[in-house]
Amino acid sequence: MISAFANCLKVPELRQRIFFTLAIIVVVRLGAAVTLPGVDSINLQKYVDASLEAQNATSGAAAINALLTMFSGGGLQNCAIFALGIMPYISASIMLQLGTAVIPQLGKLSREDGGRQKITQYTRIVTIILALFQGFMLVRSLENPSTNPFLSGYSVEEFGPLVPDPDFWFYLVAVTTIVGGTMLLMWLGEQVTERGIGNGISLIIAINIISALPGALVILWNTYLKPAEGMEFNPFDPALLVLLIVFLVAVVAAVIAITEAQRRITIQYAKRVVGRKVYGGQTQYMPLKVNYSGVMPIIFAQAIVVFPAQILGMVARNADWTQSLQFHLSPASWVYYVVSALLIFFFSYFWVATMFQPTQIADDLKKNGGYIPGVRPGKPTADFLDFTMGRLTFAGALFLTLIYALPAALNYVMGVPYLAGQLFGGTSILILVGVVLDIMRQIETHLLQKNYDGFLRKGKIRGRFERKQASGQAASSRTLITLWVTIAILSIFGMVAYLAN
Repeated sequence: MISAFANCLKVPELRQRIFFTLAIIVVVRLGAAVTLPGVDSINLQKYVDASLEAQNATSGAAAINALLTMFSGGGLQNCAIFALGIMPYISASIMLQLGTAVIPQLGKLSREDGGRQKITQYTRIVTIILALFQGFMLVRSLENPSTNPFLSGYSVEEFGPLVPDPDFWFYLVAVTTIVGGTMLLMWLGEQVTERGIGNGISLIIAINIISALPGALVILWNTYLKPAEGMEFNPFDPALLVLLIVFLVAVVAAVIAITEAQRRITIQYAKRVVGRKVYGGQTQYMPLKVNYSGVMPIIFAQAIVVFPAQILGMVARNADWTQSLQFHLSPASWVYYVVSALLIFFFSYFWVATMFQPTQIADDLKKNGGYIPGVRPGKPTADFLDFTMGRLTFAGALFLTLIYALPAALNYVMGVPYLAGQLFGGTSILILVGVVLDIMRQIETHLLQKNYDGFLRKGKIRGRFERKQASGQAASSRTLITLWVTIAILSIFGMVAYLAN
């Protein structure tokens, strides 16, 4: 594997794609640190420094903030230009993807020539609409930070006003900047998909998750090896930390196994004589994934459980029923996990029902002379595929539910803080594993095309994405040099400004 990483720099096209992807990663992280115009960054930094001492909190709000920190890469807490991240685009993509399966007009459009381009245009329009609404709600909450669940604990009397002059122009500039940041992230993700390595949108989410990992590791270190002042050191804490590291390796191995696991259905093709040639007669396999829906059921469940309660809390914060709803729909209540588990199972089956079409597959097999041994063609084949996929979906949904509840279980049993617990489960570990597997698959493909050994001598790495990626030409050397020189200049200015303050 080490030789495979060394060979990556020997292939010119692959080297350009890697350096281009690294440059985009730097831009994404810079955007998550630049504060919105009109926001007092000094008062915000005072709040951030003070909130670091409360990272070990075990309340439901701490769990929600830990989750949002993972996905925004700190952009929400920093009130940055990339505060919304790529989530409006993800939400719009999910809405349009489900719409093509539910709405007949969209489904027919997606199958026409040029229909996918129109679906992409509709997705971008919906992204702008969602970003405008979410950006306005976010900017409005900055005027009174106590109503913002992402800035819980911010006191104007203690830290000073977050927005000194909340007039019309502040709203206009801030909302426009947030929407522009989201659209820029969307464009950068598309550029990485075409000219870089990996799926750009998923890579941006993974980078934001990785940016929160150092803080999580520091919290683990302080929890088990550096007890708080006045507390006695427990000699068993280092052993618990080692046990958690071993458990992390086991969880990652399990996620990889479930992500790659599939049921291979044998397909036999009948022999056909066309002229003097004989076609068919061979045996092939139809792979059915155990976790067919990926991480989508968890994202749907979190969107339905968490965000409506948070939005209602921002609109009617002092109402008793909204406070009760927020408590029961937060990780501090068992209702949250029961509702989330039911929604994960529901959306797992819903996703399979909309995306997996056993009747169409059975008809295609029948037209091409294929059949499953022991199963009659036509409707019996469709029923067999539907029954098999239903059992696989149950196993995949059960695994997703266990991974989803794992951080809370570690917090309840071992006292692991929520932010550190995201290392061991939840949505973050599923996204990270899927993105890394996909990047390794693309790099291995480039290496094998140039007669280099891949990452594995035996077997083949299967990524999550079936569609073709990296279809565009790699970025030119002039583009890479210009991009990295610009990043270096911005970094120098940032360091000078930091030292001057």
